[in-house]
Amino acid sequence: MTMKVQTIKTIRLWMLALILIYGTSVFTSCKSDDDNPPSEHDYTSMPLVILDTDIGSSTDDLFSLEMLYYYQKQGRCKLLGVVVDREGEDCAACADVMNTYFNNGNVPIGLVREGIKNPKVWIDYKALPDFKKTDGTPMFAHSIGDYSALPDGWQLYRSILAAQPDHSVSICSIGFTACLAQLLESKGDTYSPLSGVELVRRKVKCLYIQGGSFDLSPEPDYNFLQSMDFAKTVFRLWPSDVDIIFDPMETGDGIEYLPEQVISDVSWTDYHPIKQVYMTRNCNTGQKMWDLLTVINAVEGDGLFTLSERGTVRLNDDGTVIFTLSATGNSRVQMPGDDAWCSAMLEKIRNVNKIH
Repeated sequence: MTMKVQTIKTIRLWMLALILIYGTSVFTSCKSDDDNPPSEHDYTSMPLVILDTDIGSSTDDLFSLEMLYYYQKQGRCKLLGVVVDREGEDCAACADVMNTYFNNGNVPIGLVREGIKNPKVWIDYKALPDFKKTDGTPMFAHSIGDYSALPDGWQLYRSILAAQPDHSVSICSIGFTACLAQLLESKGDTYSPLSGVELVRRKVKCLYIQGGSFDLSPEPDYNFLQSMDFAKTVFRLWPSDVDIIFDPMETGDGIEYLPEQVISDVSWTDYHPIKQVYMTRNCNTGQKMWDLLTVINAVEGDGLFTLSERGTVRLNDDGTVIFTLSATGNSRVQMPGDDAWCSAMLEKIRNVNKIH
């Protein structure tokens, strides 16, 4: 049975029917207990997260990092590394400034070097690492002295994954897919004799990916379209027994963090990297909190979300995704919530900014 998702109403009615029939929610974890009974080898401890980001353009990447720092400080996850999937050492420096400001300067960073050439920039804040105070001193500290010495993103993936327990790592991909594609195409090396595909199959628990237009959005998907060849490689090579949860743009469309709210929420200082971006750049561009839904899902679990039934996906050249129902499929989709759900998600994000 093949379903190309057409309307939110149809899917919600379908899910409601299943709930009425079975008397329980369809899915409650990254792997259904019915489909995949827990084994003694399943990883059930603190979420281990790698963030793959095209930082340097949209500001929801900054908030995603901030949310991960907050979760880690609470002891709710461990941030293993940041893969910067937008070319340029200035983009890596943005990630370094964020890590350092939030006392995570030891978190390793990888940088894509053979990625997307000259992708669209929505909000250009790549000068953030060089911001100065009124006296001319640097506004933000750095932890990395030489960004040219950073490993390629796919190499950082391999070094981190090889050192983790089996089936333990959650990847939050909130930008382009170049580094994921290069990881999957990689061969055995000093980190692991496994190929990239086998390393992912062995070590990754779930991929939470911001991307995909499932015919609910008036716009084509940005992340996949900008890196279509890489995205197709990921869809082709991703192991069929490793879960994917899609965070399509329509799910975050109702979560808008207005610039005046951001500046007001960080009232306790002006020397805050995200506040500085909002004070010095035009962020009133229709920016929504799309990316953060991958992070919240990865750390807090599926209970806050309405997820589709399991299925498989195929990527079209226009960025849309064909979803085919399959009880053994590895893919599910975050469905858009109502106004109350969007408000609750926004408050969750705002509360992190109010803490100092």
